[in-house]
Amino acid sequence: MLSSLPKEILIAIRVTLVFGLATGLIYPLAITGVGQVVFNDQANGSLLKDKNGQVVGSKLIGQWFDPADGKYFHPRPSATVDPNTGAALPYAANNSAGSNYGPSNQNLINRVASSVRALHDQYTIPSDGVPVDMVTTSFSGLDPDISVANAMIQADTVAKARSLDPARVRALVDKYTQGRILWVFGQPHVNVLLLDLALDNGEAG
Repeated sequence: MLSSLPKEILIAIRVTLVFGLATGLIYPLAITGVGQVVFNDQANGSLLKDKNGQVVGSKLIGQWFDPADGKYFHPRPSATVDPNTGAALPYAANNSAGSNYGPSNQNLINRVASSVRALHDQYTIPSDGVPVDMVTTSFSGLDPDISVANAMIQADTVAKARSLDPARVRALVDKYTQGRILWVFGQPHVNVLLLDLALDNGEAG
């Protein structure tokens, strides 16, 4: 047995090198190549550019647009905080997190009630009430999408702030409404950053 030890060691070294080369170099390069060719946009972060060609974000990660700035559609609330200070910092991309409040938590109930009152002061709310995503945070805190109902409520305010025809802004919301994933999963939704870029690019006039 001892006489065969050097041979066994050589075999082990060869196997390690072969599998290391296959799984550590060849396979990753092959998958990267397929990703770049077949899914180039997704593999590179689904980055979005403005009309000047400047990267302004990713359509997969939400950005904060202040509701007080009526010129832009804003996303749902975010519970993320600055990881250095712990202070509230909506859509902090380096600190994905939710509030972890349960539905019976009084802090959540109070915050949602306050948000509903503020929205009634700012927008014309339809008879069926405030869409839930206008007053609740997502689990990640970085949700890039809002419901169609949410976007439609904001449309007239955005149109007024930009001196645009409200009908054209609502038509833009329809244009950027994305359907269910594979026609089955989720609900129709609107990507906030895509919609705001379309506004800045003059697609609503």
